[in-house]
Amino acid sequence: MSTTVAKFAIEKVQYLDKNGKPLTKNLPEFAKDKDLLREMYRNMVRLRAFDAKAYALQRTGNMGTYPASLGQEAIGIGYGMAMTKEDVLAPYYRSTGGLLMHGVTMLEIFLYWGGDERGSNFSVAKEDFPIAVPIATQCLHATGIATAIKYRKQQRAVVTEIGEGGTSEGDFYEAINVAGIWNLGVVFFVNNNQWAISVPSAIQTNCETYAQKGIAAGIESVQVDGNDIIAVHEVSRRAMEKARAGKGATLIEAVSYRLCDHTTADDASRYRSKEELEKGWDAEPVMRLRKYLESIKAWTEKEEKALQEEVAAEIETAVQAYKNYPAPKPEDMFDTLYAELPKHILKQREQAIARGAKHASHHAH
Repeated sequence: MSTTVAKFAIEKVQYLDKNGKPLTKNLPEFAKDKDLLREMYRNMVRLRAFDAKAYALQRTGNMGTYPASLGQEAIGIGYGMAMTKEDVLAPYYRSTGGLLMHGVTMLEIFLYWGGDERGSNFSVAKEDFPIAVPIATQCLHATGIATAIKYRKQQRAVVTEIGEGGTSEGDFYEAINVAGIWNLGVVFFVNNNQWAISVPSAIQTNCETYAQKGIAAGIESVQVDGNDIIAVHEVSRRAMEKARAGKGATLIEAVSYRLCDHTTADDASRYRSKEELEKGWDAEPVMRLRKYLESIKAWTEKEEKALQEEVAAEIETAVQAYKNYPAPKPEDMFDTLYAELPKHILKQREQAIARGAKHASHHAH
């Protein structure tokens, strides 16, 4: 004799189709606010332009390797605009949208990818974690932060983001497991952009969805159209409210498509077809929202032109600040290690200063 002891289902949330047409008359309440929707659109355009400039800086030798968010803008902007100042972000390398929405400046992001760790000393989002390049470690960081928040009895959400390929890592499973058993206020965002570098989902997992991975951890799991910012923002808002109320974690799989290379060190044309890429462009998030705004008479060509000029000027200001930023000093690597340096480290610091001065003098001549 056998009986079914449990059943599970994964809900998919979507409000706009790929042409920006509503799939239902019952859009979320916030979607009635045309100014908010316009702000979402502006932020996605801003992120796309920032990524393009970062690529240009890398290609001209002015910055290191960079991972863009082309085609995935609705994810970082969608959840980032649902966060409060008190919430905490544990980002991964493609979380630029979330970082910008939570107060991290363009200059700080340029500095980080330019190899200057001072970019991780955020001027506004002081308790957000630095960008994590190791795969899935940020998920465990998020659970640690949430544990401290729970211990302090604070009403704050912790948000972390990961690519779908990263969900194959043990750190991810450990993180969602502890978030479930300890009832932690973490929102796990899985950016399913279809490609883990050159590995497609078809050979990455045998699961029908990435969202269902959260079921094993006993946490609420949902899939959302990651190219529909209204849907992304709505599921983010609900999950964060739940987290702040002490009601536990949520795993959100946002299905998007990576329209760019994995990073500037990659050439995606070597492993994916032109036809697949064209299909991805057909469903991308920025034009989808623009078409919807135009359909409700909330966006014009004149506004578009003004936005492009405004964004270009803002990014150029950040680029100039980045290029003119004073170089780090040799002693900087020591000064953030301890409150008070041990004697043997103090001696190393003095040697570094002396060598730095000698190097500078040599190059001056």
